[in-house]
Amino acid sequence: MGEDIRLKSLKQLTIPKLIKLQAELFSSKPALISDTEVLSFSDLDNLSSNIAYHLINLGVSHGDRVAIWAPNMNEWVLAAIAIHKAGGVLVPINTRMKGKEAAYILNNAQAKTLFSVKNFLGTDYFKMLEKEDLPHLQCQISLDDESDANDSIQSFSRLREQSSKVELPQVNETDMADIIFTSGTTGKPKGVISTHIQNIKVFDYWSTFVGLNENDQYLIVNPFFHTFGYKAGWLASVMSGATAYPCPVFDADKIIEMIDKQKISMLPGPPTLYQSILTSKLIETMDISSLRLGVTGAASIPVQLIKDMKEKLGFETVITAYGLTESTGVVTMCTPNDSYETIATTSGCAIADVEVKCINQDGQEVPAGEPGEILVRGYNITQGYFNNLKATQEAIDNEGWLHTGDIGILDDNGYIKITDRSKDMFIVGGFNAYPAEIENILCDHPAISQVAVIGIEDERMGEVAKAYVVLKPNQAIDSDSLLQWSKDNMANYKVPREIAFVKELPTNAAGKIMKYLLKNESSK
Repeated sequence: MGEDIRLKSLKQLTIPKLIKLQAELFSSKPALISDTEVLSFSDLDNLSSNIAYHLINLGVSHGDRVAIWAPNMNEWVLAAIAIHKAGGVLVPINTRMKGKEAAYILNNAQAKTLFSVKNFLGTDYFKMLEKEDLPHLQCQISLDDESDANDSIQSFSRLREQSSKVELPQVNETDMADIIFTSGTTGKPKGVISTHIQNIKVFDYWSTFVGLNENDQYLIVNPFFHTFGYKAGWLASVMSGATAYPCPVFDADKIIEMIDKQKISMLPGPPTLYQSILTSKLIETMDISSLRLGVTGAASIPVQLIKDMKEKLGFETVITAYGLTESTGVVTMCTPNDSYETIATTSGCAIADVEVKCINQDGQEVPAGEPGEILVRGYNITQGYFNNLKATQEAIDNEGWLHTGDIGILDDNGYIKITDRSKDMFIVGGFNAYPAEIENILCDHPAISQVAVIGIEDERMGEVAKAYVVLKPNQAIDSDSLLQWSKDNMANYKVPREIAFVKELPTNAAGKIMKYLLKNESSK
């Protein structure tokens, strides 16, 4: 089929229309394969419609927010498509979050319905919410159907069954498709809005650019709650007619076995994914020659890693990219023909119809080769933060430029090099960690007076959190106890790996904590 299956016209296209179109094009071809079932493109369309009918009967109407708090699985995709078909707005929630963190998102989004699981890695996600105040939540649905006889939680398998058809609402290309919550320097997650046409246009371009097609076997390790697992993941896969394999847990050896067994050709992920595969002894005994496409990104990637991905893992194409949730996930991309060094040390140049520039502290554009804050403008920029006009106005100026907070250098060819990610932000194994958010959670501990968090280098994860803690008078707590408390109250990637108890934090004349001094001290 080749070019015949590419989306010829994006005008008035929505995710429900996309699913219907691809079901007509690919019908019985496998769209999603898990350990327990194979879903064809027709199955995706038919089953998601059944679920959408049930959702409407359960009270979901056009514009209502519906959350999914679950690992990568076929059911996640079916639920997401059904939400879109019912006219709802998808709200993905990070599976690493604890109950308090998830409750904040559910309440902020005013989510009426929640899809989740009763058993993922031994955790009942519904139980984590039992003590939380959730005034907007009316219905909970278990994707893994581990429900008790007297359970108020709905069974997902029942929703997959045929029901009396109801009229599905008219969904327009400019309608809100999803709200993805991202943390920031304020410490409070903000809901980033994307429309249907933004998602489709960005990832049709992305899919075409990287060369994803109907012959690819796509192993999706990036979590579905993240833009790159959802939009560059299963949505791009469906859009391209590829077959997707949702991977719920990262395990390098199991991934290698999957590559061998399923002839996986597409495998995006953070640098840590490829480094883990390279250090596994299984690559010496398993057939990984099917690997074709790799996409990664980080502020800094060793040139050797790109070289090894091509020469040792056999990738034909390796691309690095830069993006934010506020830019529908993509701003810049390298090309397949760029040198190892260019792919490793830059994040490429702006995608079509998107502008990028760097400005100084006075708001003036800086010349090529000089560092400045990265600004982005184009069709991919968010409509704003959900119910947060102040934050929207702070992030997007009157001329439509998104002020990313990231510092970068544009070269003469328009390639961007990220030198400092979102002020204090650091990346833990592919996840953005914001000190302000971690600090806010730690300050809820009754023994803590002040805390400052920085990112420190880690051989396996890239960076991890280190917390400098000032205790309240007459209070005592040891590192182990505080670490356990942290694990109980925040996502694991946010948990500090090191804790230093100090009498006071270094501050300037204005009382602002001078984190650069802490970083200098930590690096000694």
